[in-house]
Amino acid sequence: MSIKSLIAQFLKFGVVGVLAAIIDFGVMILLHEVFGVDPVAAAAVSYVVSLMFNYWASMRYVFRHRDDLSRSREFVIFIVLSTIGFGINEVVMWGGTEALGDEWYVVVKFFATAIVALWNFFSRKKWLDASE
Repeated sequence: MSIKSLIAQFLKFGVVGVLAAIIDFGVMILLHEVFGVDPVAAAAVSYVVSLMFNYWASMRYVFRHRDDLSRSREFVIFIVLSTIGFGINEVVMWGGTEALGDEWYVVVKFFATAIVALWNFFSRKKWLDASE
């Protein structure tokens, strides 16, 4: 894959990621600010909600289906990779809110999102994408 193709793919991933992040942040803020849910728990719920959208959009618009993977196996790999991303998200959210306080949860979430985005792109590229 050429660097130009990789950049184009990363940009598509970025668009899907921005939409997923809007869902993620929106649900997290709604749960915390309106319903009083702990910010770390709210971030967990919002991550799962945005993950559902992200799977659909990523596998439809960003990555090409590998012929050697069934859709069910593809989904399982996506979930495993996303679970690792979820763990990264939660560790960063917990550590950041412990260090800075709950009032900084949105700033911490931006940092967590950046780290998880890098993990998600490169891990999905390696294990799910047929574009080589």
